[in-house]
Amino acid sequence: QVQLVESGGGLVNPGESLRLSCAASGDTINIFRMAWYRQAPGKQRDLVAETSAIGTTDYADSVQGRFIISRDNAKNTVSLQMNNLKPEDTAVYSCYARSGTPARYIEYWGQGALVIVSS
Repeated sequence: QVQLVESGGGLVNPGESLRLSCAASGDTINIFRMAWYRQAPGKQRDLVAETSAIGTTDYADSVQGRFIISRDNAKNTVSLQMNNLKPEDTAVYSCYARSGTPARYIEYWGQGALVIVSS
């Protein structure tokens, strides 16, 4: 079992920055992918950014160049630095981890952190 706990959500003005963090605990040794997803009101949950165990990253087009995902394998944490935030970034952001092997894995989700971008 893996537990994921997010922190760092809140209310910010457009153009400001915010950093989300996710701490993984439990059976973390087999985690090979971590990511951030978000779900805006009335919309489906979408991938924001992801990182592999070897540090490769990928981003949604809507956040490319503004958000940075980083992972600390020693501390079992993954962070999302969000810069130049826009009102359309308002959503519940959830940390995600995939554990096992690419052919057979278990998915874990954090409880979610609310980010509101509004003036």
